[in-house]
Amino acid sequence: MLGISYNRTVETPATFFLVGIPGLLSSHLWLAISLGAMYTISLLGNTLIMTIIWMDFTLREPMYCFLYVLAAVDIVMASSVVPKMVSIFSSGDGSISFNACFTQMYFVHVATSVETGLLLAMAFDRYVAICKPLHYKRILTPQLMLVMSVAITIRAVIFMTPLSWMVSHLPFCGSNVVLHSYCEHIAVAKLACADPMPSSLYSVIGSSIIVGSDVAFISASYNLILKAVCGLSSKNAQLKALSTCGSHMGVMALYYLPGMASIYVAWLGKDTVPLYTQVLLADLYLIIPPTFNPIIYGLRTKQMRKRIWSLLTHCLFDLSKLGS
Repeated sequence: MLGISYNRTVETPATFFLVGIPGLLSSHLWLAISLGAMYTISLLGNTLIMTIIWMDFTLREPMYCFLYVLAAVDIVMASSVVPKMVSIFSSGDGSISFNACFTQMYFVHVATSVETGLLLAMAFDRYVAICKPLHYKRILTPQLMLVMSVAITIRAVIFMTPLSWMVSHLPFCGSNVVLHSYCEHIAVAKLACADPMPSSLYSVIGSSIIVGSDVAFISASYNLILKAVCGLSSKNAQLKALSTCGSHMGVMALYYLPGMASIYVAWLGKDTVPLYTQVLLADLYLIIPPTFNPIIYGLRTKQMRKRIWSLLTHCLFDLSKLGS
């Protein structure tokens, strides 16, 4: 299929064809099973966290509100790409319409940008809770939380809308075969007749500004947190603070490390890193955080563990009553 010659017309293609992971075609079935399992865990875990926070009125602290939004964003991010990936890997159905391709691209860009903003907000929440505990409720008011959430969303839309727009308005006159498992902007832009460098450059600069600034502020927050924790006289208080921060830092590592590796390998290592490695990194970047975020927060946070166990035992008790 990759060797087919196409008429070079400047007409917009009605559909693109996603090939999956080039070079790993023999492993597509195992990838479909693995991604399907991870997607199921992501949906169930994030939905469970959202349900518990929504139903339990004691979980109204800012951290849990941000966690609720993070779970919703994780569902959107995973759902925008994984069902199509599983379809490609299991049945080979890689066709996707022009509009659907760029809609998927836009949701991926916005969701990933919102997620990094939420991680910054959660780091700020931990900073205030540990370094300024007496002023916590006065600083993190519902009004400030609303402003932060709106600002995170607006920033994502402002930065990411031009990127999808730039790629969608490129002239496509050659192959419509995308060497990727979803409509990743660099892979799609390579099919254009015009120079894709402006959109690719905008992608690297924009993501570097957003992620770079967020990581800088997150690092500064945790640097101050560690200093404050080391100054605590109680060992129990130190362990509790470090345990809470450890879950946050684990989530951030799961998000930023695959993400930055995916972006810079595609940009700088395209001639040295095999294509299947680039595509696999990009895929894992979108499925690993939504899968492990609920596990980390559900298992590492004592309040969430208690609420999850209580909800599950209540559901099992109701089922046993219905069965009897």
